[in-house]
Amino acid sequence: MAFEITLPRLGWDMVEGALGSWFKQDGEFIHSGELLFSVEGDKAVQEIEALDSGYLRILPNGPQPGEKVPVGTLLGYLVPQEELAGFQLPVSEQSKTQVSEALLTSPVGPASVASPQAVDIPSGDGRRRRIYISPYARRLAENLGVSWQTIQGSGRAGRIMAKDVEATAMQIKSAAPVSVRQPAGVELKGLAQALLPPSPAARLAMSPTRQKISEHMAKSAHTTAPVTLTSEVDATELVSLRKALKEDAAVSGLAVPSYNDLLAKISAQALLEHPLVNARIEGDEIIQLASVNVAIAVDTDRGLIVPILRDVQTKSLREIAQESAELIEKTRLGTVSYEELRGATFTITNLGMFDIDAFTPIIDLPQCAILGAGRIVPKQVVVDAEAGRVEIRHMMVLSLTFDHRLIDGAQAARFLQRLKKFVEKPYLWLVS
Repeated sequence: MAFEITLPRLGWDMVEGALGSWFKQDGEFIHSGELLFSVEGDKAVQEIEALDSGYLRILPNGPQPGEKVPVGTLLGYLVPQEELAGFQLPVSEQSKTQVSEALLTSPVGPASVASPQAVDIPSGDGRRRRIYISPYARRLAENLGVSWQTIQGSGRAGRIMAKDVEATAMQIKSAAPVSVRQPAGVELKGLAQALLPPSPAARLAMSPTRQKISEHMAKSAHTTAPVTLTSEVDATELVSLRKALKEDAAVSGLAVPSYNDLLAKISAQALLEHPLVNARIEGDEIIQLASVNVAIAVDTDRGLIVPILRDVQTKSLREIAQESAELIEKTRLGTVSYEELRGATFTITNLGMFDIDAFTPIIDLPQCAILGAGRIVPKQVVVDAEAGRVEIRHMMVLSLTFDHRLIDGAQAARFLQRLKKFVEKPYLWLVS
């Protein structure tokens, strides 16, 4: 029998994704385990393997690369050799392939989809004309300020697709601006600008990543009871440690730990000593987690992505450095997997490279806390007030935002105090 190829669910909360690209050609024989196509979800691109063997038959009217489709959307078939001669791609089941812009009603239940909406609008001869448009395409048109009633759809039976809306929006955007002719004998100077039609505001469709970030941050702001504590820390010894590690790596060829790697190791040790910070709320219970999985915020051209270093408490600094370097590269290339983005218990975000001293990071639910790191700056610091001795020290600000529902201010302050001590005296955690 022929095996259906459908868009897989990459994460429990994934309801739709974009078909990336096919790695095989229509009609090509595929062996089980070979890479078949890629899927772009909210924050990751995943390569999908074939679960069965057979000849690939791609639906000619199916989703195109880059098109968003719901989980479970039919993409094609793998056809056994003995059935290939008599196999015909279904024509009457186009509705299964025309749900590319509908939304699933449940992220964890059966794959139910929203059907294209039929809308009757008046035509010029007094009759009414029926237009088919998917809910997604209609929302996209409204967001882009496009009058979808005038669009000629390219889908089956003239159905308006998202690509039709986007193409119309591009035509409007690229249209030549209205010119103003100068009246005879009148000079157009500063007053002429007031006569020109106002420039329309730019409208940009939110990317799936930005939509997810927007939803997640809004949920955090409305759900948690966030409080931010800040502490200026003497990072001189930490700077010296990293310099020594960098010099050694030049000879050994090993990965050089970044400041984020150092902070991840420090945080893991502090979290073991303060397990309530490494916890989450589930219903009426507080769940203290045994493993320390630290998420590192990475700035990409697709938005802020937070891959996860797992079981940091069990790994050496060199192991953390190697793993984080690989994760960051995959994140920036867009090849990080969903599993590498899920299950964090604590997050570190560093804006020091942008000359930021302190800021208020937002908790990434369901975590209890997030640590913000500012830039490391040489400053004159009083090291002995009685003797009036001043030294140049490398100072940085740590900003800890915690969920007051989970822990109290004193508990969070003690945790931050421990982080401060570990930064100022690295040997305390290096020997642990």
